[in-house]
Amino acid sequence: MKKRDFYFDNVRFVLTFLVVFGHLLRPYITDSPLNYALYMSIYLFHMPAFILVSGYFAKGIMRPGYIKKVAGKLLLPLIIFQIIYSFFYFWIEDKESITVSLLIPEWSLWFLLSLFFWNVLLFATIKWLKPAAAIVIAIIAGLLIGLIDESIDMLSIGRTFVFFPFFLIGYHLKKEWFAPLFTLPVRIVLLFTAIGLFLFFYQHTNIQIEWLFGSRSYEELQADPLSGIVWRSLIYIMNVVMIAFILSIVTHKRFFFTTWGQNTLYVYLLHGFFVQSSRHVDSLELPPSLFALFAAASILTFILSSPITASLFCPVLEQKRPGFLMKKGDRIT
Repeated sequence: MKKRDFYFDNVRFVLTFLVVFGHLLRPYITDSPLNYALYMSIYLFHMPAFILVSGYFAKGIMRPGYIKKVAGKLLLPLIIFQIIYSFFYFWIEDKESITVSLLIPEWSLWFLLSLFFWNVLLFATIKWLKPAAAIVIAIIAGLLIGLIDESIDMLSIGRTFVFFPFFLIGYHLKKEWFAPLFTLPVRIVLLFTAIGLFLFFYQHTNIQIEWLFGSRSYEELQADPLSGIVWRSLIYIMNVVMIAFILSIVTHKRFFFTTWGQNTLYVYLLHGFFVQSSRHVDSLELPPSLFALFAAASILTFILSSPITASLFCPVLEQKRPGFLMKKGDRIT
């Protein structure tokens, strides 16, 4: 029996925690250079790294029925949660009417739609292009999508093209290529580079955070086409450096939270209800303390990635019976 590699479970858990922490931190970055620099540093890598890892585990894409299976696991939960979030925002923001749109994903739901599109694009690139050519074309497309004047938030088009290079690179990565990241010299270089980027953002708090979202056109970011492409190129470079940094410091050892790294999608989809509630309900507002935000993110991540949560919500996200109704031999993967 093949021994499970705990490394990627740890990576996914750490990245998911940082997604939650980053969302909780967002309201407190305006007046704090420290919080701003921390937020920007996290956003340079947490989703790009998550997407890269997702691509790494898409190596079975050429199997018959793979795309159909992916569509069922991503698009059905997307529609369900899109409707739920519409009702949730109607209540939490005290709106006059309920608006349900399947064209613009609510908040973090963009990831589900983009993940489906990435798989489709990956299938096409594998079939028609060599890896190097596909990656170059994907990067060029990611740079050029910002030139569109219309909203690129529709159907998550902007994020799909901006982040597709990471999914594609992840797919083509081989396990042995990660080895250099764990050598001491590389770790030291990456650590000091990460510190340098943090200090850069600490000193330059006027950079729009939307540059890291991938959902805005260059025009919306008040940039002309040339400067927009240059900025996006620099961000790609910083993305790669910070991805390498976080991957280099995650351990291969098994911890109590390691197996919970298999349930990251539950955290990603469910934490938004708690985060948005803390932003809109005064009694649920969190104190502007990094320790408090870290603690809240930890508790929320632990609860939502626990086997109990996975068991309760697997009918929606995995189209399976709840764990407590499963027969012996059934298993949530």
